[in-house]
Amino acid sequence: MQNKIGINKLIYKGFTLIELLVTLSVASILLSVAAPSYRGFVQDSLLIAQSNSFSSAIALAKSEAIKRNGRATICPSTNSTSCTGGVVWSNGWIVFADTNSNGAADADEQILQVGAALSGGNMLSGSKSRITFTANGFSMGSNDTFSLCDSRGAAYSKKIILNNQGRLRFETGPGTCS
Repeated sequence: MQNKIGINKLIYKGFTLIELLVTLSVASILLSVAAPSYRGFVQDSLLIAQSNSFSSAIALAKSEAIKRNGRATICPSTNSTSCTGGVVWSNGWIVFADTNSNGAADADEQILQVGAALSGGNMLSGSKSRITFTANGFSMGSNDTFSLCDSRGAAYSKKIILNNQGRLRFETGPGTCS
């Protein structure tokens, strides 16, 4: 007995050209709808991560001032060793024990943390060139509103607000983006 397969008994499996075109059309429509919202999700996540990083540096400065029973300062820095003196914090910052209370990171003062520059072209700015916490955890005279902005503008910005008692609070938009 010989096993013969006839042409009419062959079963072809696969997609027709029309089925493939319909599938690709549906996939492209779904991707065109999902891509912008995914981009917004990524941008929101980056802003949240960066605001958390900056606020944790502020919290570290406050806790170190209390722990050391002295002053601790956070300031913008581009070289990880000294303060730049400006009000743009996007290029990084340092937290240091300010033992002589001059608001500058001197060679004999310990740098407690170095904050990296912000990624994604995001901008962090405030109106103060440094925040100094005293031994009681207050930041008298260092109250400020920091605006963290991305390419979407002020409506999507994150604001980090520090009051004189050293308390942080957060708001979303509209910050001062420049």
